[in-house]
Amino acid sequence: MTSSHPGHSMLSDLARLKDARTGRLSSWDQEGKNQDYWLIPANSTVRLADIEGPGCITHIWMTQFCRRVLGAGLIDPTAGNYVAPVFEIHNALGLNWEVADPHYYRKVLLKIYWDDQDTPSVLVPLGDFFCTGHSMPGNFSSLPISVSSKPEERYRFGGSAAFNSYFQMPFGKRAIIEVENQNDVPYGQYFYIDFERYEAPLADDIAYFHASWRRENPCGGWGPNLQTNSPETNIPNLDGKDNYVILETEGRGQYVGCNLSVAHFQGSWWGEGDEMIFVDEDTWPPSIHGTGTEDYFNHAWGMQNNAFLTNGSVIHESIVPGYQVSYRFHLTDPVRFKNRIRVTIEHGHANHLSDDWASTAYWYQTLPSPKLTTLPVEQRLPTPPGDRAPERVARDRLTPEQARQIDAADERFRAYAELRDIEIEKKLETTRRRSAANVAKKI
Repeated sequence: MTSSHPGHSMLSDLARLKDARTGRLSSWDQEGKNQDYWLIPANSTVRLADIEGPGCITHIWMTQFCRRVLGAGLIDPTAGNYVAPVFEIHNALGLNWEVADPHYYRKVLLKIYWDDQDTPSVLVPLGDFFCTGHSMPGNFSSLPISVSSKPEERYRFGGSAAFNSYFQMPFGKRAIIEVENQNDVPYGQYFYIDFERYEAPLADDIAYFHASWRRENPCGGWGPNLQTNSPETNIPNLDGKDNYVILETEGRGQYVGCNLSVAHFQGSWWGEGDEMIFVDEDTWPPSIHGTGTEDYFNHAWGMQNNAFLTNGSVIHESIVPGYQVSYRFHLTDPVRFKNRIRVTIEHGHANHLSDDWASTAYWYQTLPSPKLTTLPVEQRLPTPPGDRAPERVARDRLTPEQARQIDAADERFRAYAELRDIEIEKKLETTRRRSAANVAKKI
């Protein structure tokens, strides 16, 4: 029997004839009018698509809005049934008084089920699936995911944006896509779900798309009050057991990338952590060991404000202080595993920092899917902006070496501050002397 295959490469597949039929399920107004969005109720799950296989989802486009009403508008609400929801996006000079829910991208979950499984293979907050970390969109274009927002919506909590996913998502029997709105107000959802349907079953070597979201807020750092790259932070990490975990799963497949959202208000630099990817029966060292956080995301000397086809910054900390969203897609260099994989990265060298980290992992593996879980909605909300004084970790939680490093940092700071005060007094005395001499007398 012949078998179906979703493709070989993006460009070569365009010339390859295939026994397939292309289709789309979308939010178009089936009454022929212009109400082309679905209103998703509060605290409800709505099925966007139910597709019989074999087939492959080839593209997902979404845009959405969630407004909170502050006062009575000047337009009759019944008019909203007959016109496009233009007022849902902008407050038009007093015609309405509404604001975007700033956190709804984290309050809505995207769920995708394959082949009648009772557990989703994709379980991610809607924004984070599309690399919109912190519920804050930024413009970027990678090969598998892109986001486009208007200038006035960019870098705003809850700002409106267009989301696209081009990940190939093959399925054998059935594909179900749902959104679960865990908010206390409804939100509007536009969507396209483009797919191919095949006559023959999938080939035996086809794996299924998965995505999951994790968060540690804060990460359990041992020295968040220590300056990044200071000598006191330069201690060994020779097991990776306290690293931030991006992905941990069992089965056979390949890890194809992630996005990482960091809220860092310590004031130095949130990176310097090495990626450590443990494949199959790895103990120590892992099969893949990197040299620093920005290096894993294929930048250097910190993250740059660039977004490329497979790596880059969606939000850069120099543009939005305290916030960074980075992505790395392993499209030509997937990390393959036969039994299990554990993708980790240090939060600061040797895990000394305690920032807010959240990540989405993307991978393909054979079924059955792992039992994915996520945090309750109140624990998914973004960290608000603002300065935070880094807190010391209780001494009884420190190893003897970590405690010595904390003491050494305190002593180095004491000596530095004492010397700095002496030098400042010298400069102040110079200023007094020059001020006294800075007199212009009448001749």
